[in-house]
Amino acid sequence: MATATANRPRRRLTLGRGAAYLGAWAYALMLLLPLYYLVISSFKDNAEIFADPLLPNGSLSLDKFGTAVRDARLDLALLNSAAVTLCALVLVLVLAVPASYALARAKGRTAAVVERIFSLGFLVPTFAALVPTFLLAAETGLFYTRTFVVLFLPATSLPLAVVLLTQFMRTVPDEVEEAARMDGAGNWTILLRIYLPMVVPGIVTVLILSFLAFWNEYLYSLVIIGPDQSQRTLQVAVPTLRSTLSTDFGVLSAGTVFTLLPVYVVYALLQRRMEGALMGGAVKV
Repeated sequence: MATATANRPRRRLTLGRGAAYLGAWAYALMLLLPLYYLVISSFKDNAEIFADPLLPNGSLSLDKFGTAVRDARLDLALLNSAAVTLCALVLVLVLAVPASYALARAKGRTAAVVERIFSLGFLVPTFAALVPTFLLAAETGLFYTRTFVVLFLPATSLPLAVVLLTQFMRTVPDEVEEAARMDGAGNWTILLRIYLPMVVPGIVTVLILSFLAFWNEYLYSLVIIGPDQSQRTLQVAVPTLRSTLSTDFGVLSAGTVFTLLPVYVVYALLQRRMEGALMGGAVKV
């Protein structure tokens, strides 16, 4: 009787783990299904897509990808998106890292107020700044240029970057900084040689989150840069594959997959650092 009673919690634990694993795999399949649909549709024509939407047709021809790249100039759009994203990421780090260091080591009410102001940036919806941004681009003469988008995108990511990096920098012991100052190190030396190596997981997390936001940005790229092939980004170029008369959904799917590949590559390369950063932050909290 006692043995049977003792085995009940174990069975419940086993059943609970089984249900958790089953739910996790079901959720993963739900996330992979749209990607699977896009990939197999990239090798089909319209009739095959509508007849058997979830069945592969057995053809591995890359003609649809070639047509998408040629018709929408996705190769040029890829370079534009990469240039805009990389420049914006550099600006985010250049602005967020010193600001986070200052807030992490500042004392008093002023620092707390400044940090709360950065936190308020989460409450501002992106589309709410569209009209002022449009007018500012026109006044500065940067309309229809990638330069203005490069300068604007970091502003959308700075609140999250500063708040997140500030929390990471607060985990650095004060004794480490005091020892460095006793050796004659200045603020910039302490930031670059002590803080940066210790908050690399936080920086990687900011880079991934900002990269996803910048790479997938559509509204401001469409309004500010416009449809010019020499300037437009991937997110603006892909919808041009759709026609009001007749759309080849296989070509459109191939173009969409083309835009997703860099995201998967970047995440695959940096996912372990990001997961380690999130787990480390959870443990520290």
